[in-house]
Amino acid sequence: MSNQSDSSITLADLHSGFGTRAVHAGQAPDPTSGAVMTPIYQTSTYAQEAPGKHKGYEYSRVSNPTRTALEGNLASLENAEHGIAFSSGVAGIDAIMKSLRPGDHVLATDDLYGGTHRLMKQVFEPLNISTSFVDMSDPEAVESAITNATKLLWIETPTNPLMRVVDIAALCERAHAHDVDVAVDNTFATPYLQQPLDLGADLVLHSATKYLGGHSDLILGAVCTNDEEWAERLRFQIKSTGASPGPMDCFLTLRGTKTLHLRMERHCANARRLAGMLDDHPAVGLVRYPGLSSHPTHDLAARQMSDFGGMISFELADDDMETAVAILEEVEVFTLAESLGGVESLIEHPASMTHASIPADEREQIGLTDSLIRLSVGVETADNLEADLQRALNRAV
Repeated sequence: MSNQSDSSITLADLHSGFGTRAVHAGQAPDPTSGAVMTPIYQTSTYAQEAPGKHKGYEYSRVSNPTRTALEGNLASLENAEHGIAFSSGVAGIDAIMKSLRPGDHVLATDDLYGGTHRLMKQVFEPLNISTSFVDMSDPEAVESAITNATKLLWIETPTNPLMRVVDIAALCERAHAHDVDVAVDNTFATPYLQQPLDLGADLVLHSATKYLGGHSDLILGAVCTNDEEWAERLRFQIKSTGASPGPMDCFLTLRGTKTLHLRMERHCANARRLAGMLDDHPAVGLVRYPGLSSHPTHDLAARQMSDFGGMISFELADDDMETAVAILEEVEVFTLAESLGGVESLIEHPASMTHASIPADEREQIGLTDSLIRLSVGVETADNLEADLQRALNRAV
């Protein structure tokens, strides 16, 4: 039992644990009613005492009390000074990109979410904001790809869908030496497993639709930062372009973050179990999961993350697309669907679903094969998930 006296325990000590912050940060009982849960402020506008004299809120496109609570909660989980919520994860990426100017250059992970690739290439490249894609497993190769026009390094780790892990601290050091800011898409890892700002990143992005919300019932994005200038730029984008989330989605995300630490422990445990089973199955070729000792960056993942997450991708031994599709059609507990991070387990085929917007030659170049299957491992009973995959594999091959 601790001998620490009550007088030496500070309020910061009482709220230091991740689980405690997940439940309480950014929130307080409603002062008018004592409601423990943050109310859903379903309003578009706010009464003013006199012109320009208000209680901090004027119009809900700009700010809303439910959103303010969520932004404080997410900032605390990422050890950030600022949290900015958006209508979706892509809206957050869009706001970051809109803060750049014609002639600027972005250097991005070559293996990343298809929607990010589409936004950078098809929306911003015609506006003369260019993007190059590079394998970020080699920090020296990344540094050599930086040009005088490079303003932003865009990192995903673990990557989507090939589950590569890159060294955030090493890449931040190289980028900052050239006055290049670093953004990290932390959607797969969540702040419970990985905190990029502590490793030197300037911006952390989340599709809160995924693990932060956790129940596949909302669309929302968030960016966290310790940089005041970046925070102001992003808030300006919301005010000016309207990429603001509704109060109901903010409320649902707050509900989700309260159990993030509990859910992530189960996601990770189930994923470890399934990755081991897949690794031993004769019909499976390569299993991509950072928690396997055979993963090429397992040691880096063990240093950089507190656990290995709930995402797995794997290729079939015969690399046959028809067999992959047959497996997707055979599962019963897994649901064939895009997205990830919910309590239910999902299975999908990246080449024809989430990453279909990436040209086939580019997919082939980075190793995204036609037989690759991606799993978002949920929180169901592990025995049932394992039996479902084994049954589907055995029937399809």
